[in-house]
Amino acid sequence: MDTFMNERQFGLVGKNINYSFSQSYFSAKFKELQLLNHSYQVFDINDISKVETVCSTSNLVGLNVTIPYKESIIPYLDELSEEAREIGAVNTIFIKNNRKIGFNTDYFGFKESLKPILKSHHQKALLLGNGGASKAIQFALKNLQIPYTIIARNSELDFFSITEKILQEHQIIVQTTPVGTFPSDETVPFPFHFLNEQHLAYDLIYNPEKTVFLREAERNHASIKNGLEMLHLQAEKSWEIWNS
Repeated sequence: MDTFMNERQFGLVGKNINYSFSQSYFSAKFKELQLLNHSYQVFDINDISKVETVCSTSNLVGLNVTIPYKESIIPYLDELSEEAREIGAVNTIFIKNNRKIGFNTDYFGFKESLKPILKSHHQKALLLGNGGASKAIQFALKNLQIPYTIIARNSELDFFSITEKILQEHQIIVQTTPVGTFPSDETVPFPFHFLNEQHLAYDLIYNPEKTVFLREAERNHASIKNGLEMLHLQAEKSWEIWNS
């Protein structure tokens, strides 16, 4: 069998993404499944228009999409799944019959990783950030019938508007911005001293394993979770789509 003729190429599109886990995750998966004709490449591009060149890569079957292109990539696609259209952000592309189809598996990863740790008092969520990642979280929370409030520079409430009363009413805090991603040691401005053991703090960042945001939340007795399980779940969902 001609391995080259049957090669299946995959990759990740983003900006400043050398830290990403996707290449090692899928390379290990290909090795485990003995898929010698599969490969995964990082496409670190400084402008979204260059995605057209990326998509012309020989034998390209699928792409993951990360910050900052989850929303701006949409005009370059031929079709969107129902979920991606409603969310307004794409993190997975399947190239089939020369058509680029956009999907969103972030919402699935978040929803499935959140469900096992939800407690009865977790009634309402506070979302920090309103970018492409946040939009997937909003969709997941709607699916779980959990009301939420968005905190962002372009929203009715900003980070400096978070009061003790707001945090008493919102027991789930989801940090969706890239602030605090390795090698940064920063966090969004947040009144951690208003947190308590009733709160669940979820940071979508997975590198470092425990961000400053999570460390401060834990120090104030909140339960914490990082984005690694979400990442694994969304990656497996992407794999399922690419093989459908």
